[in-house]
Amino acid sequence: MLGAKSARASIVVTSTAMCAALYAIGSYLTAYIPSPWGAGQFRPAVVIPAFFAIVFGSTPAGVGAALGTLIADSVKHGYIYPGSFLAAVPGNFIGFYLFGYIVRTFNWRRFIIASNLTLTLANFIVAALYVGVFKILYVGDPKYVSFSSPALLTFILGLTVWWFVTMLPFVLLVTPILVKATSQAVPSLVPDDVRQHSLSNELPQTLFSYSLLAPGIIMLGMWLITGYTPFNTQLTTFFGETTSNLVQWMFLLSGAFLSATGAFLRIRRSVNRDQTSRIEGNTP
Repeated sequence: MLGAKSARASIVVTSTAMCAALYAIGSYLTAYIPSPWGAGQFRPAVVIPAFFAIVFGSTPAGVGAALGTLIADSVKHGYIYPGSFLAAVPGNFIGFYLFGYIVRTFNWRRFIIASNLTLTLANFIVAALYVGVFKILYVGDPKYVSFSSPALLTFILGLTVWWFVTMLPFVLLVTPILVKATSQAVPSLVPDDVRQHSLSNELPQTLFSYSLLAPGIIMLGMWLITGYTPFNTQLTTFFGETTSNLVQWMFLLSGAFLSATGAFLRIRRSVNRDQTSRIEGNTP
């Protein structure tokens, strides 16, 4: 019994350290692509703690994500960054711990629900703590202190939406590939209930298609806002023309890809359902 507990503890510690290290590296590599709101970065590396949540559970994912984001932000700034400690650490821990808790009894529908729910919650927590605790209470930034409550709420929601729509597609599209590849390469590493669920046969296509279509439409809307409204001037002034154009192209290409993919899956689902209905109707 002690041997089993010791082995389990070793797995938790090792997987937590791996999650933290990989997430820190992945986050740091994209830490210089900013959001159009002046805070927060593009972070597709969220696929790493999502993968660890499915394969190793809540604790490695939550603690690994919290440590990884702190390491990445601190290396970027050159010191232990208080904004990360006060906002990103708790948000990442809560989000990915909850992700692991939801998928502890695994199926692909739970995975999609966990992705949407936890990314929304975690990103809102990070945005709210970053603005309310770090910028206003800790730093006392005059720009944020002078904002009205509606303006602060708009900023928090805008930052939440940015993170959500840029993270969700990576989690939905890349994480299943990583899980199934690991299941084939090192089957003993992946829990039995995860390996037994077929991605091709069990993935709920309607829910999956809408989970891609919705952020795709939002990103196309943000492309229009950042490119063809007065906000474009503010964006260019704040970041410069090169970064501003990069953000706009990212919105356009990502939004078009996700919208097209989501629409294609939805149409294919409808066509397959109609064909099945006709076949069943012709069966004597």
